[in-house]
Amino acid sequence: MPSRAPASVPSRILVPLIVACALFMEHLDSTVLATSLPAIAADMGVSPIDLKLALTSYLLSLAVFIPVSGWMADRLGARLVFRGAIVLFAFGSLLAGLSSSMGEIVAARIVQGIGGAMMAPVGRLVILRLVPKSELVGSLAWLTIPALIGPVLGPPVGGFITTWFSWRWIFWINLPIAALGLVLATLYIPDVRAEERTPFDGLGFLLSGVGLAALVAGSATLGIDMIPKLWSVGLLAGGATAFGFYVAHARRMAHPILDLGLFRSRTFRVSVLGGSLFRIGVGAAPFLLPLLFQVGFGLSAFQSGMLTFASALGALAMKFAAKPILRLFGFRAVLVGNAALAAGFMTLPAWFSAETPASLILAALLIGGFFRSLQFTAINALGYADVDSAHMSRATSLASVAQQVSLALGVTVAASLLEAQLAWSGAETLTAGDFPLAFVAIGVISAAAILLFARLTPSDGMEVSGHRLPSPDPVTDARDRD
Repeated sequence: MPSRAPASVPSRILVPLIVACALFMEHLDSTVLATSLPAIAADMGVSPIDLKLALTSYLLSLAVFIPVSGWMADRLGARLVFRGAIVLFAFGSLLAGLSSSMGEIVAARIVQGIGGAMMAPVGRLVILRLVPKSELVGSLAWLTIPALIGPVLGPPVGGFITTWFSWRWIFWINLPIAALGLVLATLYIPDVRAEERTPFDGLGFLLSGVGLAALVAGSATLGIDMIPKLWSVGLLAGGATAFGFYVAHARRMAHPILDLGLFRSRTFRVSVLGGSLFRIGVGAAPFLLPLLFQVGFGLSAFQSGMLTFASALGALAMKFAAKPILRLFGFRAVLVGNAALAAGFMTLPAWFSAETPASLILAALLIGGFFRSLQFTAINALGYADVDSAHMSRATSLASVAQQVSLALGVTVAASLLEAQLAWSGAETLTAGDFPLAFVAIGVISAAAILLFARLTPSDGMEVSGHRLPSPDPVTDARDRD
């Protein structure tokens, strides 16, 4: 029998909050690491740009193992998989804090990523199967509120720990959070399983895993001295080939590990593809901002964290406004208009200098965080608007893989732009003048998602958003039948 939540707290609120406990740990970990990268790089004797591998290796591990999470939850039960994921993430955190070289911290981050790959998608799957679509936006907002506290606390906490203690504690603080999440999951997470058990697509997992791993690893190692450049190019070519074989394989399978047939739904297709393009820019910002403030402006890790936390604070404030905004305007108008606003704020740090008032920086990051978070909420909710319960686990797996790959590409794009700027200037170390190109570029990339969001119709996702058109439209858009 599944454990039941107390009657005084609805499941649509309690379960998202418990899942968010895991997301809090995951997001806290990534934001404190981004703030501490310069200090870790100095301690290990490597370039801060090279240490991007500590970020991309985690995202790579997520992308490879997320497809397994949906199948494991359907077969073994969501509660067991969710608890196991928390334990594995905590073990990876312990190893990361004990690391003494870049190779060791990258390996530990891969272990963390395997746990994270099952933690967030499985938790989200529980919510999607428990909550009616009419309440989905509100429930997802409850899910993200505690998860957003992690990014709010992460930069100042990470900066404080790194400045006055040791960066190793930024990983070890995950351990008590994991213990709390494990207890709550045991008590209240229902043991959700699929009604129909599907066979495991072993060959598909191998082809997709090799393809995604090689593509992300190849792009991440370009421009650094860890492996020869020819090897990086070979990884990219091999990854593209393996993933091409996977596409051919998936077409012949009834239950592929990544169901590409979901892209036949316009709302899912636009959400994943447009969201991925938007996230490339967003994934770059947490990597660039701490480097700009610490390496470019000479601030301490704590001073940097006290600035960058404003983005997450703005995102937290938005969660209370997402549902009424979507109900008033609908998905298409919000995604198109808000993408332009969010992308514009991503470019603003290109004009920051060491003399820019802290209040102005805080305001820009705060407002930018608000618009980015609104975009994420709309993208996530739209993606499942037309997905039935039988395909929900596959949809969460595919969407989560795309999300992690795009975030990893964001870090890679940002680091590559900085490396190109260094090569152009002939300098050996970063200065504040090396960052403007990167910030403008990521804003342009995110803004390009508007071309995909514009393909939606005003009626798309109305069941989820609660938006209603002013009057019936007698003309049926041909795209509605896609």
